Amino acid sequence: MKLYYSPGACSLASHITLNEAGVPFTAEKVNLRDKVTESGADFRAVNPRGAVPALAMEGGEVLTEGVAIMQHVMDAGRPGALPAHGTVERARMAEALNYVATEVHKTYSPFFHGIEGEAKAKQMALLDARLQVVEDRLAAGRAWVAGDSYTPADAYLFTVTNWSKGVGHDLTKFPQIVALREKVAGRPAVQAAMKAEGLV
Repeated sequence: MKLYYSPGACSLASHITLNEAGVPFTAEKVNLRDKVTESGADFRAVNPRGAVPALAMEGGEVLTEGVAIMQHVMDAGRPGALPAHGTVERARMAEALNYVATEVHKTYSPFFHGIEGEAKAKQMALLDARLQVVEDRLAAGRAWVAGDSYTPADAYLFTVTNWSKGVGHDLTKFPQIVALREKVAGRPAVQAAMKAEGLV
């Protein structure tokens, strides 16, 4: 398998999860502006949308969208490591993954397109509101984003909240999230992915 990624982008969560799954893979960096891979290939031939992550699998299949990639590689590489299909715990993991994808991740996105002034202040307030939902759930006793066990949802939240510093967002208002981030950062799979992407 080959993971196409951009350093520090949302693809980092898939990179972490591939490490967690313990499956053999290679990783190739993508210049998202030019849509060219590190080897000089046209990335749009891999993913016509030009977005990371993309996972090229044996047989020619290409899987896109981090939420799908993370669940697939864990289910295939470490059967039974994720909550079982049909359980509430599995639904909670899907709930957490989708919340990070549709509410948290997308709320960071406008900051990368040069918003300023009142628009930026409103977006910061919206991001705070989205993160407060996670903060409250952790404060209510959840050990991890989806419940009692680490899942790819934790890798995903860790990845997107890494962006706070770069956009001038204050994460210290969310002590539960900060503590969770520290737990996630200490995992060997996370350290290996961060090092491979040149982030540490």
